[in-house]
Amino acid sequence: MVITSTVAATKNKVRGAQGQFPLVQNMTVTEGGIANLTCRVEHNDNTSLQWSNPAQQTLFFGDKKALRDNRIELVRATAQELTISISEVTLGDEGLYTCSLFTMPVKTAKAFLTVLGVPKKPEINGLTKPVKEGDLITLTCVTSGSKPAADVRWFRNEKEIKGAKEVNASGKTFTVKSSLRLQVDRQDDGVAYTCRVDHVALTATHEDTTQVLEVHYAPIVNIIHSATLPQEGQYLKLECVPQGNPSPDPVLWTKDGGELPDLDHMFVEGRELTFTSLNKTDNGTYRCEATNHLGTSHAEYKLVIYDAPTTPSPSTTSPAPTLPDTTGPLDSNNLNSAVTGNRDPNAQKNVPDHALIGGVVAVVVFATLCLIIVLGRYLARHKGTYLTNEAKGADDAPDADTAIINADGNHAHAEEKKEYFI
Repeated sequence: MVITSTVAATKNKVRGAQGQFPLVQNMTVTEGGIANLTCRVEHNDNTSLQWSNPAQQTLFFGDKKALRDNRIELVRATAQELTISISEVTLGDEGLYTCSLFTMPVKTAKAFLTVLGVPKKPEINGLTKPVKEGDLITLTCVTSGSKPAADVRWFRNEKEIKGAKEVNASGKTFTVKSSLRLQVDRQDDGVAYTCRVDHVALTATHEDTTQVLEVHYAPIVNIIHSATLPQEGQYLKLECVPQGNPSPDPVLWTKDGGELPDLDHMFVEGRELTFTSLNKTDNGTYRCEATNHLGTSHAEYKLVIYDAPTTPSPSTTSPAPTLPDTTGPLDSNNLNSAVTGNRDPNAQKNVPDHALIGGVVAVVVFATLCLIIVLGRYLARHKGTYLTNEAKGADDAPDADTAIINADGNHAHAEEKKEYFI
């Protein structure tokens, strides 16, 4: 990288009798690059131009090389221009370079050559592999040789995080350190931590170094089952899924605290426990246990097998509901499944609605009682009367004929009697 800026001579340029003054340019170049130094005059009367280094050593006088340095070469030499080049520039080449025009008196112009120190590729220290979950570690990124001091940044999986920066001068260059303090956990396993160096001398790219953490941690276990409500005769697979580093392998399956029974329809393959056809004898608690050098973990699965659903024929009565095996928990879902699971839903549609029939009977009884009460009150308000005539003297008659005759004669004097009923 080369940066230039024009610098006027020590006095303002004056034409005519006062003569000409040289023009030069400041320059910035990256260490190891090439610096071209140019001195110009607009009008010259064959007076020589000369370049000198910061130590006032003559480099070129006109087209004549004065200093034996293979890095310094002549580019162009005319009456109006003297250009030289310095290859493989070092930090020691930095300073004021002087262009002299040998008139009476001598006119001079000075150009400052700035050399940028390129930072070295960063190094990350303090990481040992592997680390254990819960360990406290400090990552330190170091880069040296930069001028001016480089900028050091940290990234966690491409997301920038803040570190503690320290800058130390070493001669003309700087050493920059940045520290990152971490308490690692299992979430850091496989995470990439990158130290990135930015500098003006690295115009096209940047320097970086990446370290991937390897964290060892004790396992945790989960069991994945292929059926939510296992039933007799069904296929069931239980998969043990341990998460640990190093990976716990193999895993151990047990039933009700003991070894698995030796059954034809049950087998273990890798981390999977498979039942080809379930039956009630398979009920129980199954445990998967995983171990690595940092610890042991387990998970349990309680297997409760339900009766397989049956479909009754239309001519038969629906069978009584079957309750689940009492070896498993009987919660509300299981009880509802046990009571309704074996009934034909179509058969329930033909059952009469007893609540509707009972309601109709109640209405009829109530209407009858109301009718009886109204009729009784009506009859109580209307009293009935009738006449009875007793044949007076009939008791003294010697025979029936006489009694009738006596009775007829007494009709006119019969007393009126009243009889009431309710």
